[in-house]
Amino acid sequence: MDIAKKITELRESVGENRKEFSLHTGIPVRTLEDWEAGRRTPPEYIPRLIAYQLKFEEMMKEGK
Repeated sequence: MDIAKKITELRESVGENRKEFSLHTGIPVRTLEDWEAGRRTPPEYIPRLIAYQLKFEEMMKEGK
């Protein structure tokens, strides 16, 4: 799976649009747009970090 598709899937998995996901992750909207459109390629570790963040947040919700 390519990085652009993975980032899009991660964003969609939490049901957020790009602006909401930008606020959620701290990644600028324009950067997300460029990554998802394939105009720019983030380092390969970025999707893993986003996935870890989302998983951690989900675990914290379940623990409450």
